[in-house]
Amino acid sequence: MNAKTNDLAALEADLSARIASASDEAALDAVRVDALGKQGAISALMKTLGAMSPDERQAMGPKLNGLKDRVGEAIVAKRAALAEAALEARLASEMVDVSLPARPVRVGAIHPVSQVQEELARIFGEMGFALEEGPDIETDFNNFTALNFPPKHPAREMHDTFFLKPDEKGERKVLRTHTSPVQVRTMLKQKPPIRMICMGRTYRKDSDATHTPMFHQIEGLVIDEKTTMADLKGTLMAFIKAYFEVDDVDVRFRPHHFPFTEPSAEMDVRCDRSGGQVRIGQGDDWLEILGCGMVHPNVLKNCGVDPEKYQGYAFGMGVDRLAILKYGMPDLRDFFGSDARWLKHYGFSPYLTAGLAGGIA
Repeated sequence: MNAKTNDLAALEADLSARIASASDEAALDAVRVDALGKQGAISALMKTLGAMSPDERQAMGPKLNGLKDRVGEAIVAKRAALAEAALEARLASEMVDVSLPARPVRVGAIHPVSQVQEELARIFGEMGFALEEGPDIETDFNNFTALNFPPKHPAREMHDTFFLKPDEKGERKVLRTHTSPVQVRTMLKQKPPIRMICMGRTYRKDSDATHTPMFHQIEGLVIDEKTTMADLKGTLMAFIKAYFEVDDVDVRFRPHHFPFTEPSAEMDVRCDRSGGQVRIGQGDDWLEILGCGMVHPNVLKNCGVDPEKYQGYAFGMGVDRLAILKYGMPDLRDFFGSDARWLKHYGFSPYLTAGLAGGIA
């Protein structure tokens, strides 16, 4: 088949028109296949070169190659134009009118436990307490023995405590049942006077509306040469007034027993339980809120502190329970339910700084 110049011009004009009118990538690819594919028009013409005489091949070869190159370049240019047009259309559809009012930005919320811990740290920090920390996995000595727990105490039993598998020495570590081991660690590393608080997770095998297997505690410890129960009472009363933001509060101390304090007491605060709410500082009812007492001499001995020279007090309470009492959550289990709706309702703004009420100086 001999290709004539006018036939090539007509073919080029037809292909150029189809390329120019292609509205999308699919239409453009169809033109490419019809022109340059294995069975395409230009490819078919290229196959005829072998049957031509040398003079014809010398004349038609450059013309066919030129046609092939021009059609290929036109296809490439059209593809770039289609891509640019698609990008412009996308940018136009996603354009934001900056003159319109901004959409409200949804920010995260501070969990009530974290908020209360911040409040507690600031309140006791104003009283001169240093913040100490310790691990969640503790030794039997730090969790029980140093704190004067007898060998057969119920807290050492499997039904109360999460024990880990024995190590190569046969010793079992535990998930700490209270934050008191931090007090032990502090006394072992620091000489009196000591004035510290510690907060963190604790673990016990218990679960209902007011108990969870993992919960949070705060404990305080003061060790010096002259501290008395009167100092303990004044500290705790100042804390209650600051935390619950009340000007005055009635408290009472009931005798109790803790292995690590002697004498030991539980502190109740006057409250009003009417209307399904608990109001601190008013009413005729009482609410137990914490345990406390003077540090037992055996605990001081176990921690290398001379009980003939030093004495002190300790107290402890549940952070989660303090949050419930102040902010009115009905069920402790919801604290750990991972429900975003609950956190949105009870959570705190990350821009809110934990404040302090007066009366703690």
